[in-house]
Amino acid sequence: KGKTPRRPAPRKPLSNNQKDPVGVYCRVRPLSLEDQECCIEVISSTTIQLHPPDGIKANRNGEYKETQYSFKKVFGLKTSQMELFEDVAKPLVDDLIHCKNGLLFTYGVTGSGKTYTMTGSPGQGGLLPRSLDMIFNSIGPYQAKRYVFKTDDKNGMEIQSQVDALLERQKRESQQNLKTPSSKQRMDPEFADMIHPEEACKAEGVDEDSSYSVFVSYIEIYNNYIYDLLEEAPYDPIKPKPPQSKILREDQNHNMYVAGCTELEVKSTEEAFEVFWRGELVFIIKLAQAPLDADGDNVLQDKNQVNVSQLCLVDLAGSERTSRTRAEGSRLREAGNINQSLMTLRTCIEVLRENQMCGTNKMVPYRDSKVTHLFKNYFDGEGKVRMIVCVNPKGDDYEETMLVMRFAEMTQEVEVARPVDRPICGFTAGRRQRNQAFKEELTRRLEERGGPVNGDHLSVIRTLLQSFPPLPPSDLTDASDDQTLPKLIEVLENRHRIRQMISEQYNKAANVLKSMLQETDGNLIAKENFIQEQRGKIGEKDRLIVTHKTEIDRLEKKCKTLEYKIDILQKTTNLYEEDKRSLQHELESREQKLHREQSDKRRMEARMQGMVSDTKLKWEKECERRVAAKQLEMQNKLWVKDEKLKQLKAIVTESKAERPDRPDRPERPEKPERPAREKDRAPQRSVSPAPVPTAPPVRPRHRRSRSAGGDRWVDHKPASNLELDTVMQPNIPNSIKVSGPSEKALSKCDKYLLTHQEIASDGEIETKLIKGEVFKTRGGGQAVQFTDIETLKQESPTAPSRKRRSSGNGPAQQEERNEGNWTDVETRVCSLTHRTR
Repeated sequence: KGKTPRRPAPRKPLSNNQKDPVGVYCRVRPLSLEDQECCIEVISSTTIQLHPPDGIKANRNGEYKETQYSFKKVFGLKTSQMELFEDVAKPLVDDLIHCKNGLLFTYGVTGSGKTYTMTGSPGQGGLLPRSLDMIFNSIGPYQAKRYVFKTDDKNGMEIQSQVDALLERQKRESQQNLKTPSSKQRMDPEFADMIHPEEACKAEGVDEDSSYSVFVSYIEIYNNYIYDLLEEAPYDPIKPKPPQSKILREDQNHNMYVAGCTELEVKSTEEAFEVFWRGELVFIIKLAQAPLDADGDNVLQDKNQVNVSQLCLVDLAGSERTSRTRAEGSRLREAGNINQSLMTLRTCIEVLRENQMCGTNKMVPYRDSKVTHLFKNYFDGEGKVRMIVCVNPKGDDYEETMLVMRFAEMTQEVEVARPVDRPICGFTAGRRQRNQAFKEELTRRLEERGGPVNGDHLSVIRTLLQSFPPLPPSDLTDASDDQTLPKLIEVLENRHRIRQMISEQYNKAANVLKSMLQETDGNLIAKENFIQEQRGKIGEKDRLIVTHKTEIDRLEKKCKTLEYKIDILQKTTNLYEEDKRSLQHELESREQKLHREQSDKRRMEARMQGMVSDTKLKWEKECERRVAAKQLEMQNKLWVKDEKLKQLKAIVTESKAERPDRPDRPERPEKPERPAREKDRAPQRSVSPAPVPTAPPVRPRHRRSRSAGGDRWVDHKPASNLELDTVMQPNIPNSIKVSGPSEKALSKCDKYLLTHQEIASDGEIETKLIKGEVFKTRGGGQAVQFTDIETLKQESPTAPSRKRRSSGNGPAQQEERNEGNWTDVETRVCSLTHRTR
C-alpha cells in the first residue's frame, strides 16, 4: 500500500531580526460647510489635537479633555494627492519593483475621505491610479510578452517559452468569446484624466536584466464573504444567479491567497483602469519578475528564479456605531458585520502589540474575520505595512474620531519584519544592454551595406549573398567550350576570397567588440560594487537615522505621557491639599467642641456627686427610720401571734376536757409545766386576759400568699419535683406554667416563681417557693432578680419525737405524750411559715 507523499518543505526566507513599526499617517479633510464646528486642530507636521465640542462638554460635565495624538506625518487641509503619494505610496511601489511586499489601507469614519484618498477624482488621482502609473512607467520597456508568465491555481507562477506564449496569444485572439471585463464592471471614463503627464513618477534602480509582468485581481469582502469582481459569469436575465463566494487557502510558503480568484495580466495603466471602479474593496497588484538568460534575449526558463511580489491596496469600510447609520433590517445586519470585522482587526492589533511588548505568546485571532485572515501574510511575514487614518474635523464625529485615534495610536506600536533583498541571479549584469548594442551594431552595418534595417535572419543572409560577385552563366552548350568553366571557377575563387576576408574582418570586429565589452563589463562591475558599497553605507546611515528618529519619537511620546501624568498628579495633589485643609479645620472645630463637652461633663460630675451624696444621706436616714418602724411592727405582730396561739391552746384544752364520753380516746392529763422551758422563755409583756368563748371557735381564715396578686407570673416547676398529696398547695391563677426557663414566657410576665424541693434534716420533704421580679436588659433580653423565699414543710403527727423520753410509763410520761400530741396539732395547724430573706 502506497504512502501519502510528504509535503515539500516551504522555502524559508532569509533570517531577519530587524523590524520596523507600522507606518501610520493622518489626513484631515476640509469641512463640507463653513459654519460647522471643528474639533480637530493640526499642531505640527506630526501632531494633531482633539478638543470636544461644546455640546459634548455640556452633556458630559467636562469628562472629555483635549488630547493630542502623534503620527509619522500629518497631512493638513491643503495637502495635494501628489504630496500624499510621494510620502506614503511611492516607497511601497519602489519596494514592489524590488521584490518586496507591501500593504496600504485607509481607515476612518464614513465620510472622512477614504475613497477619495484611495481613488481620487478627475485631475486629482488617488493612491491607486498613481501606483499603477508609476509601475508601468518604471517597467514599461522591460515587460515580457503576454502569457510568458502564467499563474497557476496554487498562488504560484509558471514560465512559458516564446513559442508557447505565441500559440496561447493566437488561441486567445481566435476565440470568439474573448474575455473582457464583466458587464457589471462599469468603466469610468474619468480615470483617463486622473494623472497629469507632468506628475508621472518613475522608480530608480530597476533591474534591466529582468523581465516583468503585472497581474491585478479585484475582490470584495462583504458580510464576511469574498467575491471575485473580475470573474466572468454568464448572465441569465430570466433567473440571475448570485455571485459565488471564494475561500481563503494557504500555499506551500504559508501565504494566504483567494482560491480561484481571477488574475488578469495587464500591460498598461489604461488597461489596468478598465478593471477598476470605485468601491470599498481590495485591489491586489502582483508583479512577476524573472531574469533574462545569458544572451539577454529571452526569459530564463527556471521556475525557481521567478520572484513574485505584491502590493495590496485596501479601502476599509467606515468604522462607526450602528446607531448613527440609522439602518434597519438587512442593512443593520450588514453594518453589524462590518463593525465586527473592524473589531476583529483591532483585536488582532492589540494581541500583536501585547505579544511584542510583553513577551507573551498569545494566539492572534486572524481567522475570526476574512479581512484579518487575508492580512496575516503582512503582519506575520515580511513587508511594509502602512495605514492612512482619514478624519473628518466636524464635531458630530468627535466620539468616533477619538476611537479611531486610539486605534491608530495602538497600531503604531506594532512592528513588522523588515523585508530583505532577494538573491540576484549569477549571470553577468548588462546582458540586455549588450544584446541591444549587438543588434544596433548589426543594424548599422547592414545599413552601411544597404541591407534592411529591421530584417530578420534570412534577410540578413540574403543581403550578404547579394554582396558577393554575381555568378556568370553556367550553361554548357558545346563539349569543346573551355571558357565557361574557367570563368565559373574564377568567380567562385573570388567569392571564396571575399568570404574569407569578410570572416576575418568579422572575427576581428567581434574580438575587438568582445574586448571592449569585457572592459566595459569590468568597469560596470567595479562601478556597481562601488555603488553597492555606497548604498550599503547610505543604508546604514538611513537605519541609524531611522533608529534615532524612532528613539526621539518614543522619548517625545514618553515626555508627553509624563507631562500628562504630572498634570494629573498636580491636580490630584491640589485636591488632596484642599481636603487636608478642610479636614484640619473640621478637626480643630471638633477638638474645641470636645473640650467644651469635657468641661461640661466635669461640672456635671461635680453636681451629680453632690446630689448623690445628699440623696445617699437622705435615704440612709429614711432607711433607718423605716427599719426601726418595721422592727416595731414585726414585734407587735409576733406578740399578737403569741397571744392568738395561747388563746387557741386554751380553746383546744377546754374542748377536750368537755368531751369525756369518747371511749376510744383516753382523757389527756393536764400538761405539766416545763420548768426548763419556762426558764428559757423570755419575760413577756402584760397582756389582757383571754376572752371566754361563748360559742364554738371559728377557724381563722388563712392569710393568702403574696404570690396571689394581680401580676402575671411564670410558674417554674421542674419535671423532677414530686407530687405531694397535701391539702394546702401553692396556687397562682394568673400564671404561665413551664418546666424549664423560657425567654418567651419571661417576656410576657412580670413575676417569677421557682418551686424547689429538698429533704429536711428530719427526713421530710421541704418545698421552697423562690420568687423574683422580671425586668428587661439593655441588650433586649430578660433578667430575674430574686426577692423572697417561702418554705412549705410537712410533718407527720404520728412520727416519734426526736426528743429523749424516759422509759417509764407513769403519769409524767403520759403527760409528756399528751404534750407531744398537742405539739403535733400545733405544728399541723401552723405548718405554713413565712420567712423573709
